[in-house]
Amino acid sequence: MTPQSDEDEVWRQIVASFNEKAGDDPADQPWPDRENVPQGEEPPPPLPDEPEEPSDETPDDSGEDTVEEEDGDHYVPPPPPPLPKADLVTRVAWTALFGGPAYLLLAAMLKLPMDPWIVFTAVASFIGGFVALVVRMGDGPPNDGWDDGAVI
Repeated sequence: MTPQSDEDEVWRQIVASFNEKAGDDPADQPWPDRENVPQGEEPPPPLPDEPEEPSDETPDDSGEDTVEEEDGDHYVPPPPPPLPKADLVTRVAWTALFGGPAYLLLAAMLKLPMDPWIVFTAVASFIGGFVALVVRMGDGPPNDGWDDGAVI
């Protein structure tokens, strides 16, 4: 027999057994007992990595222990560093960026008279604030050294 005729024979067997039922149906097999999980019971507490050393300190009742027990193995990130102080030009640019459209919106809602020079000033402040922030943004990575990605 040639390899091609072997392959043809295998295909004929596959096509002939297409409508036959599988012999070992997984639904007919019983569920293994080791997979059964008792319902309503809490899992046993995890074993500590290191044995606890006896201490001479008495626990205080300030409630700090309950917070630690509730947190468990959850990661609590440190508080974020304070935002950097913005210089005067940046603060004026942000104020112009949001102040111009805010004034136009407020004037429209309160039906204040809007002279053409007021509308021009509000739109120009928006555009000027946007341009100032984009120009001051810079076009390169920070110069504080090599960045090798996340550090754990």
